[in-house]
Amino acid sequence: MALREWLSKPIVQFLLHTLVYFAIMMVLFYLYDYSGINQAKFIYNDF
Repeated sequence: MALREWLSKPIVQFLLHTLVYFAIMMVLFYLYDYSGINQAKFIYNDF
């Protein structure tokens, strides 16, 4: 019950939401960067 009370505090909810969204953004950035292996990063590199 103590954990449920602690999780119901607004500051704890804000921090948990922030950490979850930050983790999602880091995963998306990693996947975006990983998909560029052996590919041109910029289409006009040869000009």
